[in-house]
Amino acid sequence: MNIFLVHVGDDNFCRLLPEKLNRSKSDSGRVKVMAFPPLGIQTLAPVVRQRGHRVRMFDTCHPRMKLEHIAQAVVQEQPDVVGLSFLSTTTYPAVKSMARRLKAEAENIPIIVGGTFATLNADRILGDCPDINCVGVGEGEELLPDYLDHLDNPGSVAGLVWRRDGNIVVNTPRPLLRDLDQFPYPDRTSLPIDYIESLPLDVPAVLSMDKFCTVQTSRGCPYSCIYCGIPALCGGRWRSRSPEHVLGELQQLNDLGYRSIYLTDDHFLINRKRIEGICRGIIERKLRFHWGCEGRVDSVGIDQLPLMRQAGCNFLAFGVEAGTQKVLDRLNKRQTPAQVKRAVREARRQGIARIHGFFVVGSPDETEADVLESFRFAAQLELDTFGFNRLCVYRGTPLWQEYVGRGIIDDERDWHKWFKCSDIDDTTLPSAVVNRLRAKGYGMLFLHRILKRPIRTWKLLRAFSRHMRIFDIIKLLSSPFRRRPLTRKPELPVRMIGLGLEEPDRRGVSATR
Repeated sequence: MNIFLVHVGDDNFCRLLPEKLNRSKSDSGRVKVMAFPPLGIQTLAPVVRQRGHRVRMFDTCHPRMKLEHIAQAVVQEQPDVVGLSFLSTTTYPAVKSMARRLKAEAENIPIIVGGTFATLNADRILGDCPDINCVGVGEGEELLPDYLDHLDNPGSVAGLVWRRDGNIVVNTPRPLLRDLDQFPYPDRTSLPIDYIESLPLDVPAVLSMDKFCTVQTSRGCPYSCIYCGIPALCGGRWRSRSPEHVLGELQQLNDLGYRSIYLTDDHFLINRKRIEGICRGIIERKLRFHWGCEGRVDSVGIDQLPLMRQAGCNFLAFGVEAGTQKVLDRLNKRQTPAQVKRAVREARRQGIARIHGFFVVGSPDETEADVLESFRFAAQLELDTFGFNRLCVYRGTPLWQEYVGRGIIDDERDWHKWFKCSDIDDTTLPSAVVNRLRAKGYGMLFLHRILKRPIRTWKLLRAFSRHMRIFDIIKLLSSPFRRRPLTRKPELPVRMIGLGLEEPDRRGVSATR
């Protein structure tokens, strides 16, 4: 069979590399895009090919892989199945538009969707979008080939949600994969796209022009932070590939010329022995790339930082989230400020080149003093970069369920939306206050960096200037102080809509509670 696999991306997180930075132009039809690669369809493509099917991949970040181009390809090639992969609620409208257009061009071609949002909302998607035939719930490596083998008997495919005689049928759940070593390595050659390591939301903030890709060496996370939907997907379990299997992929990437790799694991630092096996393998094989990852500050793997640095790790991101124990506890983060300080200090001591801290502001029960304390705390840490994002809530997270219980969100009618907590929850600071405090905090943090760590700040700016103009660096640094337009604004909960509101108004919600 001929299969189309389409990654429907978020336009806020991809951009073509500016011409002034594209020093290696070619006529091969390849484009350079500032974005993360679509690891989902890259992973599924070789698995499906192993079953004897032909696969063509599309990534909508490519200027010639937009809706109209994919629709034209469907008409010309008449694939047997189209698979649409997407991550979150922000891209669901684009997925619906694509399904509608593809069905208009070829109504008999089945469309299956998958990904995080689809998994958490499978029956709702089928009830909302008649152009989608079925949803693959969970991991696709076994589900998609099984579906292709049973197009005439979808009821036998575990993990599939589909329609029969107009009714939505939810098949037996498919268990989590036990052996992640059994599958071939992702296909990183078929898409005519060179992905650039960057900060796409603040383009053109190019971090490196080295050949770049992402790798997933493990799945899941055993923690239960209230803003995270990963536990709902993995059942609170962490599963990993063996060091040997990971090293086989890393060797392949090294031989293909990749020199910058980002590990997309939800929690890479969880297993000390596994980290050691991977890092020693990188060193023994003399692999020549640099790499980065994310991890918790309380991880046992922190003591492996010397070996990680020796193996080429030059970037480490920590989920700090807040600078007070009160807010950390409210987020169910299960870590302390002291653990944060220790982890960042150790990463700096071991020579990790760039250390990043993720923070959130606008959390439930957070006060103005708490927000400013998070910025003061960040100033005490030896972080190279940091981000303070307003806390948002998505379906599938514990916080969403809390809001449903409090009557702020209607789970039946708001399921396809996302919200900034400060827009809907009257136990958070109002959005205008959060934005004002964030601007003040960034100003304080930038001033501290310049005055207290001028040499390190200069080195960081010089590293950015290798691929950025001075004007663009100024634009990047000023971004926390200005509002950035998004392609899709967050919607209102149905309760606010019922009150006739057109803009968020927490008073309208609290008055009806």
